[in-house]
Amino acid sequence: MAGSVNKVILIGNLGKDPEVRYFEEGRGVANFPIATTETYKDKNGNRQEQTDWHNIVVWRPGLVGIVEQYLKKGNKVYVEGRLRTRSYEDQNNQTRYVTEVIVDNLTLLGGRNEENSSGGQPASSAPPGASQNISEGEQNTNIASDSQDDDLPF
Repeated sequence: MAGSVNKVILIGNLGKDPEVRYFEEGRGVANFPIATTETYKDKNGNRQEQTDWHNIVVWRPGLVGIVEQYLKKGNKVYVEGRLRTRSYEDQNNQTRYVTEVIVDNLTLLGGRNEENSSGGQPASSAPPGASQNISEGEQNTNIASDSQDDDLPF
């Protein structure tokens, strides 16, 4: 096979509110963790869960503003991007490595300002189960109901 592929697709929940920083030239970056959980039955038939945490980084100018405005802890998101591992030196001059997902495409699942803590209804005029698909460079959000085809690969 010629070439290679670096593609990540995740659906998970935000572990905390996004951290957004802006630089002097006006460019911004958003960081947040998402959790993905796999559920399976062990050899004794007991239900088990395995949760993995993923560091998400958004550099795209249109997406940073959307992330800052709409994403909150607990929201469910669909993320497409690529893996990047970088290194840095901590306070003790130890080299540390971190692997991040650099976002190319982001879809908010479940509507705007969804309240996941008590199973509440979405706090917007969007229909229940609506999603917002935010692609590279888009500044406007598109709201699609469940009755329409979505872009999820499954």
